[in-house]
Amino acid sequence: MVGGVTLPDPHATPRLSDIAVQAQVSEATVSRVLNGRAGVAASTRQRVLAALDVLGCERPVRLRRRSAGLVGLVIPELTNPIFPAFAQIIEQALAGHGYTPVLCTQMPGGATEDELVEQLAERDVTGIVFLSGLHADTGADPSRYARLAARGVPYVLVNGCNERIDAPFVSPDDRAAARMAVRHLAELGHERIGLAVGPARYVPSRRKAEGFAAALGESFGLSRGQAERRVRHTLFSVEGGHAAAATLLDDGCTGIVCGSDLMALGVVRAARQRGLAVPADLSVVGFDDSPLIAFTDPPLTTVRQPVQAMATAAVGALIEEIHERAAGRREPPRRTEFVFQPELVVRGSTGAVPT
Repeated sequence: MVGGVTLPDPHATPRLSDIAVQAQVSEATVSRVLNGRAGVAASTRQRVLAALDVLGCERPVRLRRRSAGLVGLVIPELTNPIFPAFAQIIEQALAGHGYTPVLCTQMPGGATEDELVEQLAERDVTGIVFLSGLHADTGADPSRYARLAARGVPYVLVNGCNERIDAPFVSPDDRAAARMAVRHLAELGHERIGLAVGPARYVPSRRKAEGFAAALGESFGLSRGQAERRVRHTLFSVEGGHAAAATLLDDGCTGIVCGSDLMALGVVRAARQRGLAVPADLSVVGFDDSPLIAFTDPPLTTVRQPVQAMATAAVGALIEEIHERAAGRREPPRRTEFVFQPELVVRGSTGAVPT
């Protein structure tokens, strides 16, 4: 069985009806798509093409579109599952517009962002999407992006708006994410709440810390200084969460908000090493709602980053930039930030404050 479709022979060519069931369209619609006829919506056509791919069918030659150009996607790593999730949707959206995505991954000891950009520019890419790149690092030199714009390469920046860069930005509301996590724990009776987040030089870390401090002030009347003493800046990793939890638990925290799901897993590990149970002794909230995080033990309460909407918006903004450049616009784009609201997803890692 493939996607709900039972094939009589695993080596047989899927029938028109199989493709129609998989794509949830009529056989007539499948026939029109396969024969390259007009009168089919772009979204419907995309579903039929996806059904062909899922069922292992080769696309007819007439359906193989010529690429509109190469678009680079520069991401920090693939070990954090939220980045592949973004990459998959961005690449799918680019392909839907006729562009060929080129995935460029930074790894410790590997190519730097600047080196990857230079390689992409040498290949005359049509545009670049940066995900959690140096633009989010307030200590990095932003002039690299001005130089890229001067070379006529359109780009869009995801996660981490930088006021020194004139470009389209796509971000989650990190402040709101931290606030809703704190409010959730406060409603469960927690008062000693800590924040484990990434390095302070990163914009998302700063924004989460600001939202965290504001929420502690609203819920418990803590001053900004008092709230900041509950913040631990470390690495966006399991090890970083583990290290932050060590000191926050020493401070008596019964609830910990984390800057990523991986950090939250590190906090859970640190708690268990001390003989504490989650959520009986410690409640933990992550951030991202990355794939498979609902299947951890316990299932992780987290703030969901709207990946689908953000990735689609990033591609849309880039396509607009590409078209404006093609139309002859010479001045750099104005800084624009598209901010998307996150969503609290309550699962099993949070509970009432221990008595």
